Amino acid sequence: MNILESGEDYLEAILMLSEKKDGVHAIDICEHLKITKPSVSVMLKRLREDGYITIDNDNHLHLTEKGLPIAEKVYDRHKYLKSLLIKIGVNPVTAEEDACKIEHDLSDETYEKIKQAFPNK
Repeated sequence: MNILESGEDYLEAILMLSEKKDGVHAIDICEHLKITKPSVSVMLKRLREDGYITIDNDNHLHLTEKGLPIAEKVYDRHKYLKSLLIKIGVNPVTAEEDACKIEHDLSDETYEKIKQAFPNK
């Protein structure tokens, strides 16, 4: 499976939630992404089968060595873009929503040029 935007969202959500609490479960992903349990179950199964996550005996979700770099890349972009948008005057709620949209679609080259032009201080 090529990781698509939706898969990246799941990996990012697992990373974000794991920073806030011990033991991320599928229901946490449902609530965070506002997606139904059946949809989350299907995607988590795909991510597990393709080696991006593991699920332990307590049903905790864990990023693998294959999934972690993707989650970190997307989450880094998200945090930076949200911060930049707030810095230029976008309200935090809109900045959060827009960062989620932009983080996936920017090329690596464009993202790096934006970071060079607007260093995060």
